[in-house]
Amino acid sequence: MYSITLWEFAALAAAAVLVGFSKTAVSGANTVSLAIFAAVLPARESTGILLPVLIAGDILAVLTYRRHAHWPTLWRLFPAVAGGVVLGTLFMVWADDAMVRTSIGAILLLMAAVTVWRRRRADAPDIEESASRAGRAKARSYGVLGGFTTMVANAGGPVMSMYLLSAGFRKLGFLGTSAWFFLIVNSAKVPFSVGLGLINGRSLLLDAALALFVVPGAFIGKACVHRINQRLFERLVIAATVVGGVQLLLR
Repeated sequence: MYSITLWEFAALAAAAVLVGFSKTAVSGANTVSLAIFAAVLPARESTGILLPVLIAGDILAVLTYRRHAHWPTLWRLFPAVAGGVVLGTLFMVWADDAMVRTSIGAILLLMAAVTVWRRRRADAPDIEESASRAGRAKARSYGVLGGFTTMVANAGGPVMSMYLLSAGFRKLGFLGTSAWFFLIVNSAKVPFSVGLGLINGRSLLLDAALALFVVPGAFIGKACVHRINQRLFERLVIAATVVGGVQLLLR
């Protein structure tokens, strides 16, 4: 299907396992998967191939955490995310691989830095902040960035992770809200990706093989999530964001 070696396929399979793990345990960790896909495949094509793999992980995450979603937060985010997806689509029409990698890497590192700064200012942020004018402005800004980054490089996970952490979500609420958010958003991205030529029959054949590896990753994540305390959980999310951003900038 693609000119990849057995070792390269093994790397993609490991990245698919990590997708499943990230969806049910440490959201944002799949930025490493994004980097692996972009290293093995052409960066532009890799976004279309990774998208169905992510949707497979989203379905498993929704089945696991569907009752823990905070829907007011989701409805507040969706309009801004839609605008970000449109901007990302326009960007993908003319941007080359190097520009895509540099832009996303810089955004991820900025989001991680902003979140660390915010959490040092307020040790106990409140979800109700989202109802205030400042909270609504924050939701719009993160929503546009999340939509843009998820369309350009499937890198919206860390951006939304930073938003949910800054809003004070605990583990299960974080994972449930994130699961529904990305199932809806990633599914909505499919027509755009098909229109850009990023998803086709050949890419779907490779996806069918890789999706099998998402399942064990999801089960591993589900088994581990209750053993990870809240502070470690937050540190892992931020660390995964930084690692993914650095990898994109260094490529």
